[in-house]
Amino acid sequence: MENLQRMQLFVELQEIEQRGITLWLEGLKSNSVRITDAVFVNEEDMYMRDYIYDEGVLKELRFDKIHEF
Repeated sequence: MENLQRMQLFVELQEIEQRGITLWLEGLKSNSVRITDAVFVNEEDMYMRDYIYDEGVLKELRFDKIHEF
């Protein structure tokens, strides 16, 4: 099940990249491979997606680790 979810995330992010949308991980420019690895290798960490739009067009997709307070 985890392998299927991992592949689905990778394919989703790869398609986003191919559309020219920039991917970010923890404030650094990234790519579909690094983000997929971060999400699935560090299973105890949770990441929040932040969609950045400019005039109604998706320009960036950011993944930031959720830190508990």
